[in-house]
Amino acid sequence: MKNRSLAAKVMIMGSAFVTFAILAILIGYIVIKGAPHLTAEMFERTYTTENVSMFPAIITTLIVVVLSLIVATPIGIFTGFYLVEYAKKGSKIVRLIRLATETLSGIPSIIYGLFGMLFFSIALKLGYSILSGVFTLAIMILPLIIRSTEESLLAVHSSLRSGSLALGAGKLRTIVRVVLPVAMPGILSGVILAIGRCVGETAALMFTLGTTTDMPTSLLSSGRTLSLHMYVLSSEGLFVDQAFATGFILIVLTLVINSLSTFIGIKLSGGTK
Repeated sequence: MKNRSLAAKVMIMGSAFVTFAILAILIGYIVIKGAPHLTAEMFERTYTTENVSMFPAIITTLIVVVLSLIVATPIGIFTGFYLVEYAKKGSKIVRLIRLATETLSGIPSIIYGLFGMLFFSIALKLGYSILSGVFTLAIMILPLIIRSTEESLLAVHSSLRSGSLALGAGKLRTIVRVVLPVAMPGILSGVILAIGRCVGETAALMFTLGTTTDMPTSLLSSGRTLSLHMYVLSSEGLFVDQAFATGFILIVLTLVINSLSTFIGIKLSGGTK
């Protein structure tokens, strides 16, 4: 038994080390290849073939991420609460919603892009615009938020709900004051995963947002996110060093957004991790 426990411990620690090593190698490689090529010209307001500025892409990325979360997060969280707290156990509606969620999770991103182009860009006549990209991304990240919310609520022990109801609190007050703070870290994890998918998405946005280098002036403006900017630069083969520099900024931006999301989640959950 001791040998088995030792072997299991070694395998677990080894797996954790390999995972961390892969992450460190990826980040280290991008930092080494990208950081030396960062220049002040790459942060100018207007993109040109001389400066290859990523500043319009940074602004577009922030707009797309924030708007996508504004659209998808309330729908996803409320759907998760409905599935766990209000819907009857084993009802057909619950099974249908879960089937739809699992199906949406397995659809390739390029299919979302084609749908977004045909429906939002062409049928609704939004064209290549921020709105088309935002609505497409909102559909993509919705399953992540629904599943994370549902699993987080299911992990809350039923005794907390029973105790709150026994003390005279209503259903809604119990959910807001008791269940939500406990489930907040898990819900936040789903939101952070959704942010990562928004930031790193390329195929879906290529068909809906476009790849123009202009600074967005309205929600109907076309543009490109940082990931799209990096893809275009690397595919052209003329600005590979600048593409690595864009990747470095993309990593930094993702860390900043995730840290801010975690901070907000801790505040909302009453300061507990």
